Amino acid sequence: MNRLRTKYQNEVMPALREEFKYDNVHQIPRVTKVVINAGVGRAAADSKHLEVVVKTLTQISGQAPVETVAKNSIAGFKLRDGNKIGAMVTLRGERMYDFLDRLVSVDLPRIRDFRGISDTAFDGAGNYSLGIKEQAIFPEISYEDSSNSHSLQVNIITTAENAAESKKLLQLMGFPFRRNE
Repeated sequence: MNRLRTKYQNEVMPALREEFKYDNVHQIPRVTKVVINAGVGRAAADSKHLEVVVKTLTQISGQAPVETVAKNSIAGFKLRDGNKIGAMVTLRGERMYDFLDRLVSVDLPRIRDFRGISDTAFDGAGNYSLGIKEQAIFPEISYEDSSNSHSLQVNIITTAENAAESKKLLQLMGFPFRRNE
């Protein structure tokens, strides 16, 4: 069993149940899935960019991504309906916990001048979004292989009712939130 999943069951669940006074075990917030998305507008003009993104997401997640297509035509961006403009992968179960464990313990500390992640990126439903400016922070990606640098969006979907519950869940799981001083 994964290290982060074990920590969730042994430490996080009892702490959340005590703090928020849940009556039922099923009320305790948990992470249900992680969606990693990379949008590459340049892919409409040059398909090589999309190939790099797909390869990167495959190496990072251990799972084949789905290519995303444009839903609308936008003349200003030279974009037509149906053009491939990015890729995304959805992680659940063990792969999700493996990815989150690597993200918290290995990948985020590799960011230069890292001071913590923002604690304001929660939506109203208790989900968290994290933007990563360059894919080179992941040790699976060698800097020489990635000729085209691109950013990633990591969305962590939880069953929390609000941002406070979700933030406490992620804090207890080891997410390094920025300290407000």
